[in-house]
Amino acid sequence: MATEPYHGRLRRLGVRRLSAAFTAGVIAVAAILLAPQPAAADTPWLTVSQDRYASFSVPAAYIQEQVGPVSQVVVEGNFGPSATWAEFGLTRRGDVWSGVLGSLNPGLYHYQVTADDTKSLKDPTNSTSVASSPLWSTFFVAGDSARWLADAPPGAGGTVQTLTYPTRSGQRSALVWTPPGYATKGPHGYPVLYLRSGDGVAATDWLDLGRAKQILDNLSAEGAMKPMVVVISDDTGSDDKQLKGLRKAVADNYRVLRDPAHQAIAGVSDGGTQALTAALATPGQFAYAGWFSGHSAPVVDRKDARAINGSVKLLRLYTGNVTDPAHNATYRLMKALDRADVRFEFDGVNPDGGANWNTWQENLVDFVPRLFRHASDHGPSPGHRQLTGEFAPPPAGSTPTPFVTEDGFVTFETTTDFKDAQHVTVWANVAPGGSWLRVPLTRDGDRWRATVGPLKPWFYYYRLIVDRVPFKDVSNPTKVTTEPMWSTFFIPGEGARLLSDVPAGQGGKVESMTYSSTVAGQDRTALVWTPPGYDPGRAQPYPVLYLQHGSGQSYTDWVEMGRAKQILDHQFLDGDLTPMVVVMGNGNSSNFNRELRENIVPTARARYHISSDPSQQALAGLSMGGGQAFGVLRAYPGEFGYVAAFSAGFGSGTGVDVAAINNGTRMLRLYVGDQTDFVYPSFMASLTTLNTLGIRYEFDGVTPGPHGWDVWQKNLIDLAPRLFKR
Repeated sequence: MATEPYHGRLRRLGVRRLSAAFTAGVIAVAAILLAPQPAAADTPWLTVSQDRYASFSVPAAYIQEQVGPVSQVVVEGNFGPSATWAEFGLTRRGDVWSGVLGSLNPGLYHYQVTADDTKSLKDPTNSTSVASSPLWSTFFVAGDSARWLADAPPGAGGTVQTLTYPTRSGQRSALVWTPPGYATKGPHGYPVLYLRSGDGVAATDWLDLGRAKQILDNLSAEGAMKPMVVVISDDTGSDDKQLKGLRKAVADNYRVLRDPAHQAIAGVSDGGTQALTAALATPGQFAYAGWFSGHSAPVVDRKDARAINGSVKLLRLYTGNVTDPAHNATYRLMKALDRADVRFEFDGVNPDGGANWNTWQENLVDFVPRLFRHASDHGPSPGHRQLTGEFAPPPAGSTPTPFVTEDGFVTFETTTDFKDAQHVTVWANVAPGGSWLRVPLTRDGDRWRATVGPLKPWFYYYRLIVDRVPFKDVSNPTKVTTEPMWSTFFIPGEGARLLSDVPAGQGGKVESMTYSSTVAGQDRTALVWTPPGYDPGRAQPYPVLYLQHGSGQSYTDWVEMGRAKQILDHQFLDGDLTPMVVVMGNGNSSNFNRELRENIVPTARARYHISSDPSQQALAGLSMGGGQAFGVLRAYPGEFGYVAAFSAGFGSGTGVDVAAINNGTRMLRLYVGDQTDFVYPSFMASLTTLNTLGIRYEFDGVTPGPHGWDVWQKNLIDLAPRLFKR
């Protein structure tokens, strides 16, 4: 079954929206209390496979040595949808806390380890660092979509230096990137790009998290940018004199051009607002300006339009999706620029990017090649979308939750019951492949809210975690019988068509079947799906599939969580499914073989017009149910012509009648999730056992995803049309 790994509370330091003073204070306290100590062993806590799975293995002894006994350990990082900060729970296995997450998209990730909500640690086995957040480490997942973020070939990169200069308020510093081949003396100067940092964003973040050096090195190595000097400023003030002081220091210390035509400015967050203010408030200072998720639109007067349009060659705007606070601000800015007749370009809404460095890295890659040279393309980046209006979820408390938009953004909201809570997250299958993450909610009056996405079309389940205690979202009327804290929602789309409801009156029926269990000594219930047009009086009995659940689950789960009815309905209407009856029994039994053969099967045969011919009977199950299917196959080979196991192991090869299995089984089909499925190692060992024994089976490779419903739904989708057709 799908079980929640241990989780802990978000403890993110250096959040961009905090004031710089508060952020510095938090970082200082954390550094004193939890400064990283040498690891007890050199074994890395993190390994990343070539197929982009991140495996975490944190020694329990080290955690206890640093912070004392703990009950929960998580890895917090930019793992969530739109690269949002989220918590990935680790499970205690022996002497380590471990977990596998993936497969991850190519890119740069940053993370910290947190125990029992508040005890955060740096990974001491990872030598990387983030200057502004001393508990963070980073790792890079290579791939073509992140090629600009990789280290440039040796000798092909530029140089980063620190420039210190005096101001009225004391010494300040900036980081300066100079291109390959830069010399302090020469006949020609270089144009300059000033990159501004926003509130809570340090200049060093441009290097540690933004990969600015790698981006500039790679663009330069491929001849995709004009040679220039790039100045990264830690100055978040809006005083024009401060910017002038920086520009003077750069001109005094570097071989740069001083005329406005060779000056560019851009910034992230509040730095984006400052960049546009510098370019538009006093036209003639900068010929190029970039807004990377700016916060507030500067005032633009129509009377200044002529001067702005005459001096600013490029004004390009960037924003992430609706999870980016700049989304609405960018829309308002575009309207203001239109009203003022100021020319600008818009890169379009990044559909997969929020207010974070993953988005701003892409902004920099797009912006720099447009500077100080001719650019033929003035439209949005490929795949980016139009910005047609501001985003606003419904007023708090006005609708059942969650609120789901057509493009897959989901707004979660609590009731006012948790107004005094300190930390609230939503635990859901929103990680790659359907693994589970906790995404933090933020306080909104007496409620907690967050918008998450975009989520792909599929079936989702979640619960609230309030100060480490699970709660059901009582505003969501859905229920899961075996998991009373869970709620569900569905995002429609072509990729999830088979999980959607068919039109009313066109699908099959699901009925309850009560039977007396000689094993349990009580009445029990199964659910039975019959196909549209089921005819109990037809001459030919229907083939039958007995479909079993996993541990901790029951007979209701294949309908409530597995979407079995929707899958079977669609496949029947599509003409892909042999008309059959599907019996979903209660497998929680001390002797499943007896329960199935003495109780479930005889009752189903008495109630429904189904076949007893082995060639017309199938048995399948997930996890524990898959193990039960293997058990029946081993004990009674040939009783079921079709057998399938989802995320289950075969066991040992002792006492197996290979000939009876091969002769009596028309199809033995096996499924398993990827490396995030904890059954994966034992399953692969089972394949070796089957191969050694000579048992024939089918296995088409792993199903991407964990030991959870995302995988098992796909397994049923694949299996059902294969039954009773050989």
